Amino acid sequence: MFLSESLVFGAFLVLILLVLMIDLLWVGRHSHVVSSKEALIWSSVWVGLAIGFYFFLHYFGHLLHGIDTPEKLELVRQKFAPTLKTHTTDFQGQLAEYRRFMSVNYLSGYFIEETLSIDNIFVILLILRGFSVPIENYKTVLFWGILGAIGLRFIFIFAGAALIHEFEWLLLIFGAFLVFQGGKILFSKEDHQKDPHDYAVVRYLSRYFNISKDYVGSQFFHRVNKKLFLTPLFVVLVVIEFTDLLFAMDSIPAVFSVSRDPFVVFFSNIFAIIGLRSMFFLLANMVDKFRYLKTGVSILLIFVGFKLLFHSWLDSIGFRSAYSLYFIAFILVASIAFSALIPDKKHPQAT
Repeated sequence: MFLSESLVFGAFLVLILLVLMIDLLWVGRHSHVVSSKEALIWSSVWVGLAIGFYFFLHYFGHLLHGIDTPEKLELVRQKFAPTLKTHTTDFQGQLAEYRRFMSVNYLSGYFIEETLSIDNIFVILLILRGFSVPIENYKTVLFWGILGAIGLRFIFIFAGAALIHEFEWLLLIFGAFLVFQGGKILFSKEDHQKDPHDYAVVRYLSRYFNISKDYVGSQFFHRVNKKLFLTPLFVVLVVIEFTDLLFAMDSIPAVFSVSRDPFVVFFSNIFAIIGLRSMFFLLANMVDKFRYLKTGVSILLIFVGFKLLFHSWLDSIGFRSAYSLYFIAFILVASIAFSALIPDKKHPQAT
């Protein structure tokens, strides 16, 4: 089973890195302002790959854990899908039910991450504007920021899955935390954002490292008289990584509400945050048009928090994973629809 997991996981990472390298070395080999057309194309590429991976799990998901016997299927079900109740008795039928369960959970997790990522976009935009980053450098800093986020989320997700497997009561703590965060966002009168210059990590870097005052193209480091300096762009990269770490505190427990399988959680996370960069350029100029997204994000966090808190009761009444997917999609569509239908009179949309 370990060999099968390693092969699928390795192939997944190779695919992701290959597409990212094509984007970096071929499409974006020069720093430039990303047009809406380019952002739309790459957003379509990443959404297409994410949906394609859903179909892979739907038809071949059993290969991930090397399930080839009823005994292995039961072992995986107990470990990663304890809420799955099969309705067939033959092995192939149970395998199909397991793959369907896994693929729906993946898609639910992906939509959760995409919804939360939209909120993340607003924070990243604040950071980039707060540091007066040249627009042509946005793409570079977001590329490396996402690569760093992949590594951080890998550690968070698999460490979290191991802890949940040993201490299931941690789900209750995650649930309470998400309900608290959702309520805090929902009832806060001001945006839950802070001036990026107030981050402790920025003060720390300034205290111990040489940081140049001006940007040096798209470089993160440069030398002056053989003395190494960090550029402000590197500081921005660190702040974005730190911000993603904070957002992971919300998003990763949220996805664990729909799946206990760390691979499913990781796949849904990675597809969402990789698509975040392209989505950023699509939405950066339309921030004011989505006034109800904050409300949608808060409702989503409260929903998944309660789902974790009452997961045992929900399992006992036959709550299906598909119901979560329907609710998540409804919240996302409703947030965008209300934002479009009820514009903010205080901040009229640009025409």
